Amino acid sequence: MPDEHLPMDQKRTQRRLGIDRRRALTPEQRARASELLCARLSGLSAFRNARRVFTYAARAEEADPAALCALAPEKEWYYPLCLSGREMAALRPLSPDAWQRGTFGIPEPVPERSQCCAPEELELVLVPLTAFDDRCGRVGMGGGYYDRFLPRCGRAVCMGVAFACQQVERVAAESWDWPLDAVVTERETFVAPGGRIKL
Repeated sequence: MPDEHLPMDQKRTQRRLGIDRRRALTPEQRARASELLCARLSGLSAFRNARRVFTYAARAEEADPAALCALAPEKEWYYPLCLSGREMAALRPLSPDAWQRGTFGIPEPVPERSQCCAPEELELVLVPLTAFDDRCGRVGMGGGYYDRFLPRCGRAVCMGVAFACQQVERVAAESWDWPLDAVVTERETFVAPGGRIKL
């Protein structure tokens, strides 16, 4: 009889591996790689054509898309607010003081000082991850927030953002894991088979 816990065990291993690999980079290496992947991402038509973009405030060791805001200040930039039930909302801070320390220690928008966007109105969603493969499979942090949020983003192109060192041979995907359209690293852009974007 097959072991039902095998994919989950493999996913935990891949998550740990991806986290360890990105932490092994020096701050200078992470900064340079983030700069390169932002430049690569900014050249994609899916980015150039999007007005409402959902991004994230990176943890210290994550690939950081923050430079994109400076490259395209004309866009509307939305950030996640974690809600109860492991749900997320998309909020656009309207002032420098519209930030608060979130549940996981990550900056989050203050709802009363932010503009909300329905997920179905977003045009591009940038997704953090711990590990990925060349078919754009993704391993997240394990909370399921993005797997609940992404199915609601029917108009959006969903792109993973990662360092090249986080790639694994094949992600241990489960039935509830929502597929990405692409993954962008500092070295390469991967497009999912049958994906909705053209390079």
